[in-house]
Amino acid sequence: MFPERLRALRQGRGLSLPELADALNQSLTDYPRERANTGPQIGSWERGVNAPSYIEMMKLADYFDVSLDFLTGREYTEIELDDLFVSTAKLNFDGHQLSSKDKMAIYGMIKGYLHGKQLETNHEKVQSGELTLPLDKI
Repeated sequence: MFPERLRALRQGRGLSLPELADALNQSLTDYPRERANTGPQIGSWERGVNAPSYIEMMKLADYFDVSLDFLTGREYTEIELDDLFVSTAKLNFDGHQLSSKDKMAIYGMIKGYLHGKQLETNHEKVQSGELTLPLDKI
């Protein structure tokens, strides 16, 4: 998955292999112990012959502004919103970064919506006879 994603990102920017190598080499000041990248080296990554180091992966992710998860092909089929809202991750919506207060308010709205939906579903089940509740709970 990584080779395909790297090739798609590079070609999407209209870069040749040497151009991408040059772009990555500009970040060597952030990674002083790394050697310069070359076009053939990146080509070997795209063909799956070799794999980049962790630092090289970080450089690629930074350059293309993508996560390491995306770059390596990890896909999430399910995300628990509880975890997302209580995480320290910066959440953005419509170009605005949400504050902690915003995140908690939105979290509360989602919980309220789901609670109301559950009550509505239970009420419908009671009326159709699928669910029976004690009379004091209706």
